[in-house]
Amino acid sequence: MEEGLVDREVMEFDVVIVGAGPAGLATAYHLQTLCDAHNAKAEGPPLEPEIVVLEKGKEVGAHIFSGAVMDPKGIAEIMPDWKEQGAPIEAEVTGDEVWSFKEGGGKKLPFTPPSLRNHGCYVVSLNKLIRWFGEKVEEKGVAIFPGFPGRELVYEGNKVKGVQLADAGLDKEGKPKSNYEPGGIVQGKVTVLAEGSRGSLTKGLIQKLSLQGRNPQNYETGVKEVWEVPKDRFESGFVLHAMGWPHPKTVTGGGWIYGMGDGPGGGRLVSVGFVTSLDYKDPSTDPHRYFQLFKTHPKLRAILEGGEMLDYGAKSLPAGGFFSMPKPTGDGFILIGDNAGFMNNMRLKGIHLAFLSGKLAAETIFEALKKEQVAENPAEILSGESLAGFRQRFEQSWAKTELYATRNFHQGFEKGRTAGMINAAFVTLFGGKGTLWRDGLPSIPDYATKEKLNGRKIPEPPKLPELGSLTFDKVTDVFRSGTIHEEDQPSHLQILEPDVCASKCTQEYGNPCRFFCPAQVYEWVEEGSGHLQLNPSNCVHCKTCDIVDPYQIINWVTPEGGGGPGYHLL
Repeated sequence: MEEGLVDREVMEFDVVIVGAGPAGLATAYHLQTLCDAHNAKAEGPPLEPEIVVLEKGKEVGAHIFSGAVMDPKGIAEIMPDWKEQGAPIEAEVTGDEVWSFKEGGGKKLPFTPPSLRNHGCYVVSLNKLIRWFGEKVEEKGVAIFPGFPGRELVYEGNKVKGVQLADAGLDKEGKPKSNYEPGGIVQGKVTVLAEGSRGSLTKGLIQKLSLQGRNPQNYETGVKEVWEVPKDRFESGFVLHAMGWPHPKTVTGGGWIYGMGDGPGGGRLVSVGFVTSLDYKDPSTDPHRYFQLFKTHPKLRAILEGGEMLDYGAKSLPAGGFFSMPKPTGDGFILIGDNAGFMNNMRLKGIHLAFLSGKLAAETIFEALKKEQVAENPAEILSGESLAGFRQRFEQSWAKTELYATRNFHQGFEKGRTAGMINAAFVTLFGGKGTLWRDGLPSIPDYATKEKLNGRKIPEPPKLPELGSLTFDKVTDVFRSGTIHEEDQPSHLQILEPDVCASKCTQEYGNPCRFFCPAQVYEWVEEGSGHLQLNPSNCVHCKTCDIVDPYQIINWVTPEGGGGPGYHLL
């Protein structure tokens, strides 16, 4: 349809928050708490901003996925009595181990590195925690609209005025069906973008306003399953991290297994997952395959064998660190959470930082709203200058201290695992410096690290061992993720130059999308001369394709409302 002919409903709010994850919900909760406290003092006109949270998932928590070991200091900043209020916790951390794996063996490190010590932290299902926290936000009177995906930002010049929602009821060719509904426009005085890693709205905003940090953002892809195993196999609250095999020395990342609570069958739930850094060189690198092989290691096999896999998910993680954080504010907007790089890659933690970023955003907006009440020209208050207070608050927070102390960690692995570990020691010993003579190690985008085949043919990987019992193919895992998309709708994976995929990419890189996607969205079909088939209904919204495609011609956008994973235990 011609855009100019579409009549879109306009809904007006004071604060529009995109994303009902820990950062977005923390913003809504804390802002309403501050307004309630202000109004209770009755020292001036009441503050009663209309706050709305837009969530692309079919319900709060449906798209929430994490490790997850949570440092509680983030949520405690906005809800000191979070445990007393009944927050769902799997277990308090009881102990840590870090292992160096090799095929068929390995050894436990004689000490746990400071960054991986989890005393005082909690094993949680972030999915369960966010569903609970969403209820607390709604009890505050804040409106949460699930199934409302933002398709694009609404601008007035360079000022963000709100969000246009995705259309519903279009067929695969983009033509209206009988149930067609144009996406409305949700306007706000300030828009808080808490979309999670590689948010599609934020991606466009950073490009439009040149908000990129000193370094480009780098990413990892995390792939995870939740299993139920006999209780005597693994202790609730125990945390095991592993590095090395099955990654080759040129690929970085690692795996984990965390002891959760009781499962539906009376056993122990365990979270097992694996992270692969996306700055690898080999175009046949497959994060999902590495994860499946990881589970066949004797240490993991002894825990998982004979158990039942219950849930699966995958997501990207911002890994670039402090120097990759974009400029977080501008005229009418604030970026928070994973969206803004609030992730400590060295600690493998971001939940506490997401909560704090929401708190800082809420305090910034609260102060601006108070100024607006007495301003001669209120329209100018919620502007870039006023919202810049977010950056000042960040500079004075423990989040800045923590992220700055690990600012050169990820970049040190550019030359492989051994160089990265040496660099990690420097980072730990010298307050974040990557070397004694240089600070601010540079990085390049993940898509630019891939090596061309130069006439070589990518070998097809051998079949996974023990398929169906200990290991699973991508389609089986996607089924366990509860992913559902309306089949007859435009693909939310936009291939901007299809001819490149069919010819140039095949020759130069061997179509790496069929390897790096952990959901078999991109499938090589052998019929005839062979071709690449797109299966967008499999997509688990990890954004790996958008990040690592070497030509940057895959554009991930939000699908029709409610489409995507249906996580429950992750």
